[in-house]
Amino acid sequence: MARTESKMLPLGTEAPDFTLVDSVTNKPVSLKHIQGEKGTVVMFICNHCPYVKHVLDELVRISNDYRVTGFGFVAISSNDVIKYPQDAPAEMWRTARKYNFSFPYLFDETQEVAKAYHAACTPDLYLFNDELALVYRGQIDNSRPGNGIPVNGRDLREALDNILNNNPQRKDQKPSMGCNIKWKE
Repeated sequence: MARTESKMLPLGTEAPDFTLVDSVTNKPVSLKHIQGEKGTVVMFICNHCPYVKHVLDELVRISNDYRVTGFGFVAISSNDVIKYPQDAPAEMWRTARKYNFSFPYLFDETQEVAKAYHAACTPDLYLFNDELALVYRGQIDNSRPGNGIPVNGRDLREALDNILNNNPQRKDQKPSMGCNIKWKE
């Protein structure tokens, strides 16, 4: 696993559209389907990455706390499942059930969605406003596996609160850090 930072897609970028299959329901889900009235969080995650495992409980808490305020959430796994079978849809289903995901967990088999978002690592987080313009991208908080800082979701929660309270977003957004996306050859 190579420790990788997110590429920090330019703020204001319009959310690339997608339709992918949900690993839980086995039904297609589109960006428009999950778009929230206030905003939308797109999370690139996977099952096996220790960085994702480190923050997954908090990502679920954040989605539960904020979806009731008008935000849509979706998780996408784009890893090559031939080389990393632990990230295959059946395992995604298990992860979604284990953590009680309240959001779809979509499989990006072609990796085209990850490429469209310039996703580089897991977790890689994107927050779009009600018009699907990017207002935040980067880390959930300063916690990393083994650094002793508790996971609290501070950075993502602050960005969500800024939308709710009509406050400007921070300009000094920190990139996420995690395992590189496992690209197909």
